Amino acid sequence: MLKRSSSKRPAKSDSNVTASNVVKRATAATDAPGAAPTKNPAAVALGRLGGLKGGKARAKALSPDQRSEIARSAALARWKKSGSKDTRDDR
Repeated sequence: MLKRSSSKRPAKSDSNVTASNVVKRATAATDAPGAAPTKNPAAVALGRLGGLKGGKARAKALSPDQRSEIARSAALARWKKSGSKDTRDDR
């Protein structure tokens, strides 16, 4: 019986690995070799600026009653996740 020539595919693999290999081989020709995607530094700075001041600016814009209501709903959501029953739900 003739031996097979060497193959670049693994002998035994699941379908996810096979699919991943197919996608890698199909897209390898379109990618520039060794080119890493770069981000626009101006866009990065702008996004970081908004992220740094977001929560503080929002809290400053809200009234104390609005902040209290948001905190109350967040606490209820946390209690709901843990499976405990909040006795103050019947308000």
